[in-house]
Amino acid sequence: MTLKTEGDIQLKGTIKVPGDKSISHRSVMLGAIAEGKTKVYGLLTGEDCLNTIDCFRKMGVQIKREGNYVEIDGTGFNGLKEPDEILDVGNSGTTIRLMLGILAGAPFHTCLIGDDSIAKRPMDRVARPLRQMGARIDGRKNGSFTPISIRGGGLKGIEYSSPVASAQVKSSILLAGLHAEGMTTVIEPQSSRDHTERMLKAFGCEVEIDGLKTAIRGKQALKGTTIKVPGDISSAAFFLVAGAIVPNSELTIKNVGINSTRTGIIDVLKEMGANIIIEETESGEIEPAADISIKTSNLKGIEIGGDMIPRLIDEIPIIALAATQAEGVTIIKDAEELKVKETNRIDTVVRELSKMGARIEATDDGMIIYGGTDLRPSLVDSHGDHRIGMMLAIASCLAKGETVVENSEAISISYPNFFQHLEELKS
Repeated sequence: MTLKTEGDIQLKGTIKVPGDKSISHRSVMLGAIAEGKTKVYGLLTGEDCLNTIDCFRKMGVQIKREGNYVEIDGTGFNGLKEPDEILDVGNSGTTIRLMLGILAGAPFHTCLIGDDSIAKRPMDRVARPLRQMGARIDGRKNGSFTPISIRGGGLKGIEYSSPVASAQVKSSILLAGLHAEGMTTVIEPQSSRDHTERMLKAFGCEVEIDGLKTAIRGKQALKGTTIKVPGDISSAAFFLVAGAIVPNSELTIKNVGINSTRTGIIDVLKEMGANIIIEETESGEIEPAADISIKTSNLKGIEIGGDMIPRLIDEIPIIALAATQAEGVTIIKDAEELKVKETNRIDTVVRELSKMGARIEATDDGMIIYGGTDLRPSLVDSHGDHRIGMMLAIASCLAKGETVVENSEAISISYPNFFQHLEELKS
């Protein structure tokens, strides 16, 4: 994608970002294994979520989709059928890791693959606890990487202390625990996203939460329900930062999910000095939502780390861009998890923003960004990472001239109409 910034631009207007990716995945997965009909409004129709739908269709679940409305005729967990072919998750780490948790309780064999990015992402972080529960898992490097196969059934509940704060790890174990004998408990070092726990409750399941400890009793049946998916705050983050750093800009983003485990981006922007207003629109029995407004702000550098990192791990690339325009130095630390995303996001952010003139250094667990930088147009590359691609597209708004973002098609994974919205807001 070639992006031209001729003269000074500003971003003004109102948009509604696509549905939350994490919630969309889980609504399909739990709807598929629930008994009865589940209706999902506002589903993200990006490639990742469509791959999740495809995987369950291959296991015999009837799923109808019209735009972002999805109707799922849940089979109940015991109604899942062994697929006749390999399940391809594409680029979706959420799909494969949560799917392994579900399949751990299914008494049949399944093989899963993904794209080149998925082939590099570690699966042992879920394979290890699922084996402890009784699942048989194999794959490259003893089940650490795809292709990966699983034969489930006969699970026993465990208490597992996770070495990482990861909603994917926690969710995979809880979904396996749903079909295990006895109690299954996950203890995390810090709190991670709680979308799975919220949605399990919406489907009629009892989940016990005590601080960093989450437990589920096995052999509970889920009942179909109705889910309204709010806008994805991880997608909104790109325009929130754009509104703060592009001169003379003022934006409103409607119906954004503001789950407290995901609002680290809002807290960071406030701490940096952003002029941001939150107007809650739905307390949300399942997920809260709000309209968020932001306008050009004088940002200052801050230090980001510790318990904040799990609440904004996907937003760090765009936070790094914001930091290039802030006054002073921003330090991001405790973010080793960035190394095992779609790309090594520490190295990729540093390399691509440096091409545009940013003063930014990689560290073992994050990066150091020196603010007050004038960015220049350049040839940059998303490296197949949708969040890197969107960050670079926003950066192009500050670089007068022609910026080319190679592999920009990756953006469709989470935000199919991103470039349309960007052009609509330019004035």
